[in-house]
Amino acid sequence: MSPPEAERLYQRHFTAAEANALLPTLAPLIERLRGAKEELTDEELHAALGDAAPGNGGGEPGRAVGVAFLEVRKLLLALGEAGVVVKDIDRGLIDFPALLEGREVFLCWELGEYEVGFWHELDAGYPGRRPLD
Repeated sequence: MSPPEAERLYQRHFTAAEANALLPTLAPLIERLRGAKEELTDEELHAALGDAAPGNGGGEPGRAVGVAFLEVRKLLLALGEAGVVVKDIDRGLIDFPALLEGREVFLCWELGEYEVGFWHELDAGYPGRRPLD
């Protein structure tokens, strides 16, 4: 028996066709998110920030980290507003809440895949992926 709507975790649910239609919009956002995260976690940038911070508050390295942080935040908000769940920024892995046979599941897509072709239970994660067909 499927849970009543009040017990579902997600308000928005996607069909595979709806998820696939969003990929041309979402893929560039995921690529930008990956790039911003790389800048945010860049060891050389953080070392430069640490060296510069005592004298001038961080200067250019501090600004670069701040810009990267704001970009990550903005992109995560945009993806959340689109209704998707970001699972792994480095891999470009996102999930689309969906209903399958009356139960809530995730449609699973990874950057580089041609289309949304997998699904998994909410608690299964990537290792639990199964083909949609």
